[in-house]
Amino acid sequence: MSKDRTRINHQIKAPQLRVIGAQGENYGIISVSEALGKAHEAGLDLIEISPNATPPVAKIADYGKFSYEESKKQKAAKAKAHVIEIKTLQVKIGTGEHDLGLKAKKASEWLKEGQRIKIDLFLPGRSKYLDPKFLEERLTRILNLITENYKIAEKPTRSPKGLTTIIERA
Repeated sequence: MSKDRTRINHQIKAPQLRVIGAQGENYGIISVSEALGKAHEAGLDLIEISPNATPPVAKIADYGKFSYEESKKQKAAKAKAHVIEIKTLQVKIGTGEHDLGLKAKKASEWLKEGQRIKIDLFLPGRSKYLDPKFLEERLTRILNLITENYKIAEKPTRSPKGLTTIIERA
């Protein structure tokens, strides 16, 4: 049985259940057969809500209505979820101060929106073999121009393009 399937009626294997009635009344801890009897009397299903609890929690309700409500809750949660995208900013060693300022301004806007930013210091050809301290200083040039508060999520590392770091809102 898959994890997302809810057990109902005779699929419930636990010997004892904490049962909640159709109107929210608490029946306490009773046997499965007694709970099934109460559900049958009400003309509803016995639905296992929390199988990992001790004892498991079950509710007497209409299964169709219950599954519909659950799918509505999941859709609402999915709609509220905010996906964080990683934006990429590429800078070369010889990028001028004005251009760095424009890129830093864009990075500040993205940070304000809550995005993560991957900053690539692009190193063409022989510049890959320059002094690592010099390269890190070039990377900190743009980081100093960013006006929004940020924290470095990943320290500067070597990448195939050159030097890469990831920053996010503090």
